[in-house]
Amino acid sequence: MSNFVFPPKETVGLPIHRDSTLFPVRRVYCVGQNYADHAREMGSDPNRSEPFFFCKQADKQGIAFARGNDTLTLPFPTATELLSYELEIAIAIGQQGKNITPDQAEKMIFGYAICFDMTRRDLQKGFKERKQPWEMAKAFDQALPISAVYQKSDLPNIHETQIKCLKNGEVVQLGNSNMMIWSIEEIISKLSQYVELYPGDLILTGTPAGVGPVCKHDILEAVVDGFEPFKVNYI
Repeated sequence: MSNFVFPPKETVGLPIHRDSTLFPVRRVYCVGQNYADHAREMGSDPNRSEPFFFCKQADKQGIAFARGNDTLTLPFPTATELLSYELEIAIAIGQQGKNITPDQAEKMIFGYAICFDMTRRDLQKGFKERKQPWEMAKAFDQALPISAVYQKSDLPNIHETQIKCLKNGEVVQLGNSNMMIWSIEEIISKLSQYVELYPGDLILTGTPAGVGPVCKHDILEAVVDGFEPFKVNYI
């Protein structure tokens, strides 16, 4: 047994839909601006230039998970006056691999989850203007509300999946996974050229247009075909 100077943090284990086991989270990767309409609303050109990636926290400080039809009640984040929601599908990796081709990528997938990539948009804007890294706009306490993991066999139509986000009961995002600039398999392939992927990695695949602000007492709801919905209430 290793003799750590203090106890290491416990690994986050996401529930697996209709299963008693847990999905152990290792790292959380995200691809940016992977839907053309969202890229345009963020002022970018939605072409097929190389995708870019960033990371979010993968520990209990950064992740809040919901079981089916749960409402997560979360404290409003500190250090921001412009919190923004981005509803996404996350890939749950189940095999180790590096330099994977798109044709090989499907075998890497254990399943999928749905999640909110919460963003301190005012911080992100300031960091971008100063040409500084904007990790603190993406990686903060409970910045990743996420569902249970669904095994890929439960989601045969993941490439044609409607994605809908509601805020206080009104639809604010409506898209489909078939609108991705880079497909699920291409995302895995591209990321695996930068880093070796391992079981337990999550890869957020981007968000459709309609991102916007969240205030205290707002309720977000994630409604994605094939997944049980869940809500997030900020207080």
